[in-house]
Amino acid sequence: VQLVESGGGLVQPGGSLRLSCAASGSTFSNYDMSWYRQAPGKERELVTGISSSGGHTNYADSMKGRCTISRDNAKNTLYLQMNSLKPEDTDVYYCRARRGLFTNYWGKGTLVTVSS
Repeated sequence: VQLVESGGGLVQPGGSLRLSCAASGSTFSNYDMSWYRQAPGKERELVTGISSSGGHTNYADSMKGRCTISRDNAKNTLYLQMNSLKPEDTDVYYCRARRGLFTNYWGKGTLVTVSS
């Protein structure tokens, strides 16, 4: 599956952004999906995940209460709505598709910069 993130950019502290991840090449609804983020020199960290059906979600403490993950299986698209953004949320955000233990796909990321 090919994944392409979009929606990143420059936003002021306290602002909002919605990221999208468009999937192609395979049956999107077969995959659990996640958003990760990574700053230069740091490990990639999980932000949030959603099950293949969309019925289950989980959030890391870093953005819990400030972001919402969702998916539209008819449109083969994953979303991340981020609110109350802080400068420390500045990162490259990646989407990941996972099926089973060994099948993983990553997008190339979209940069989010939170700055005044």
